[in-house]
Amino acid sequence: MAKKITAQIKLYCPAGQANPAPPVGPALGQHGVNIMQFCKQFNEQTKGKEGLILPAVITVYEDRSFTFIIKSPPSSVLLKRAANLAKASGSAGKESIGTVTRKQIEEIAKLKLQDLNTKDMEEAIKIISGTARSMGIAVEG
Repeated sequence: MAKKITAQIKLYCPAGQANPAPPVGPALGQHGVNIMQFCKQFNEQTKGKEGLILPAVITVYEDRSFTFIIKSPPSSVLLKRAANLAKASGSAGKESIGTVTRKQIEEIAKLKLQDLNTKDMEEAIKIISGTARSMGIAVEG
């Protein structure tokens, strides 16, 4: 018989740097999850991706055990990294603060394809390009 799910928690954690401090500790603690066990497993699975913020979907079961899925980084984080920016534009559409090439957009779209609501590569490229424009990043090519 399958375990009964009591909660699903969505967290954004820096890769390889999950620790019991907020937001991880309080979010997991209120559901009775072993926080250190999650941190160790998350850090082990995200080695080599340091510097990225990764979303994790944690499923908590009735017996306080858990499983989690690590998703691909948010498009905005990948675009800022590709354009070498610290933050996005405060007035997107009026001013462009950086540029990315179509090749960089394609690489990001390949990485994000499993988490997007499309399976078509051209549509994924359009989605990522739209995100770039809304951040004030111009797309060349």
